[in-house]
Amino acid sequence: MNTTSFSILHSPGAVRVSAPDAQGGAAENGLGDLPEWQLEDLYPAMDSPAFAEDMARVKSDAEAFQRAHAGQLERLAREAPEKLGAAIGEYEAIEERMGRIMSYAALVYTGETTNPKKAKFYGDAQEQITDASTPLLFFTLEFNRIGDDILQAAIKADETLAHYRPWIDDLRKDKPYQLEDRVEELFHEKAVTGRNAWNRLFDETMASLRFQIDGEPLTSEPAFNLLQHADRAKREAAAKEIGRVLADNSRIFTLITNTLAKDKEISDRWRGFSDVAHSRHLANRIEPEVVDALVSAVERSFPAISHRYYGMKARWLGVGQLQHWDRNAPLPAVAEAVYDWDSARKIVLDAYHGFSPEMAEIAGRFFDRGWIDAPVRPGKSPGAFAHPTVPSVHPYVMLNYLGKPRDVMTLAHELGHGVHQVLAADQGLLMAQTPLTLAETASVFGEMLTFRALLARAKNPAERKVMLARKIEDMINTVVRQIAFYLFERKVHTARAGGEITSEQLGEMWLEVQYESLGPVFTFDEGYRHYWSYIPHFVHSPFYVYAYAFGDCLVNSLYAVYENSEEGFQRRYFDMLKAGGTRHHSELLKPFGLDAGDPGFWDRGLSMITGLIDELETLEAAS
Repeated sequence: MNTTSFSILHSPGAVRVSAPDAQGGAAENGLGDLPEWQLEDLYPAMDSPAFAEDMARVKSDAEAFQRAHAGQLERLAREAPEKLGAAIGEYEAIEERMGRIMSYAALVYTGETTNPKKAKFYGDAQEQITDASTPLLFFTLEFNRIGDDILQAAIKADETLAHYRPWIDDLRKDKPYQLEDRVEELFHEKAVTGRNAWNRLFDETMASLRFQIDGEPLTSEPAFNLLQHADRAKREAAAKEIGRVLADNSRIFTLITNTLAKDKEISDRWRGFSDVAHSRHLANRIEPEVVDALVSAVERSFPAISHRYYGMKARWLGVGQLQHWDRNAPLPAVAEAVYDWDSARKIVLDAYHGFSPEMAEIAGRFFDRGWIDAPVRPGKSPGAFAHPTVPSVHPYVMLNYLGKPRDVMTLAHELGHGVHQVLAADQGLLMAQTPLTLAETASVFGEMLTFRALLARAKNPAERKVMLARKIEDMINTVVRQIAFYLFERKVHTARAGGEITSEQLGEMWLEVQYESLGPVFTFDEGYRHYWSYIPHFVHSPFYVYAYAFGDCLVNSLYAVYENSEEGFQRRYFDMLKAGGTRHHSELLKPFGLDAGDPGFWDRGLSMITGLIDELETLEAAS
């Protein structure tokens, strides 16, 4: 675990929003009282003695750990395996306390990124934890220098080492790419003034942007929400204003992108990664050829899925060509429901309960115990995420909720993450965290349960048509759009190796993948060439995005197994979630008869989307 960062699992699409009046209170919008998270389970306050004491303690504990164990690990493996196992436990405990500190600082900052006091608190915490964790760097580096024969004998001799074997095996996969200790220390310490600083600049810049629409200065949440408005003129006005504001800030976003891409290229080159995405594949513990097979399958599906669907949508909207502001437009002549908070809670928990009462009970804790932050506020980070914090506490979910059906699905998505994180927590800090590809499984499965429950309640074919169309669009956003994002990132990072990239070049790369993925029915104006710049995944987690497509296609296959052989499925599903990061994807999927390495696996997952489009076409023909 890198103690200078924290693991946040975002919803796909980056800014997945709904807010008719994000500047007003929730009660005025008819949504009821939206919850704000209670962070006291981490620390009472930013200036609390408990926070200061823990910050001082991690520094002294890390220094003491280094004094006790540096240069001793191979000797312990040979002579006292039980002491080496105990050392991993000590290391995990220190990392957990550091994770608790950074989780709190990050969540405080996320809630109001434009507040100078909270921004300073977060920045200071990052610096102090980076300094405090530097003495720990030796441990994993030196551990990987233990000879294989010696280590295997030690694992056989000690139960604690055997317990940590999944972590050890994962750690050994990093061995070919680790550098000498002093270089690793330099990379670690400079992250505060390098990658982390540029991440923070992006966040604060995005939070400070204002979009002048209908005489109102809107933040990104309500501005992007207008792209879902029923009135095409309002969508167009919002889209053009978004394009204008992003273009006006293109210089800073282009600089951030160039700097971070170069930073990654330097790190990859020093570590010996041969491809721009290989470090992400390693972190995800997934074979590059499996990702390549996924990407190829999705690319082949563009005509059958997105091109076909959006051709239908153009007919519904009565236009020959779709503009980019039509992509998420609601169907014409259909009033979109607005769900207050209590309704959203009941919909999701009922859907979860229909699958497993235990799943609903765990998700219910998030509502009952103050683990959700739902309102839109000026300065709050856009989008939605689930943050596991540390196993000794519990996860938190952040939303920007104002009642549209997509917000209900986002709630289901993030609670899926939350349930997964709660179930995996028993593995402990070092082994609870699941690679991103499998981390998206529970979230997408939660969405699917909620969608199927709502679909079953459809009163007539027209309502069913609306729900199918909305689900297909969400799946296109999760699969097609995210793979397009991945292809864009590959273009950017490959081009950056040859020198700085201009805003114009970035815009051309962006439009190229949009044309390819969305199809010939779309037309893009000049403003849209700047829309790449608002996607936080590109900044915070390069190549993260393919995990969404992986998760969606996997869940499509998983759900088919559930529908066809329900008996015993819940137990196997919970076993998979409880495993956390202790097992490879091939081992986790085997009980379900699934194999991501099978060349036909991805086509089967994509066939569920084409099947929904088939049903939609049948309903359209019958209407």
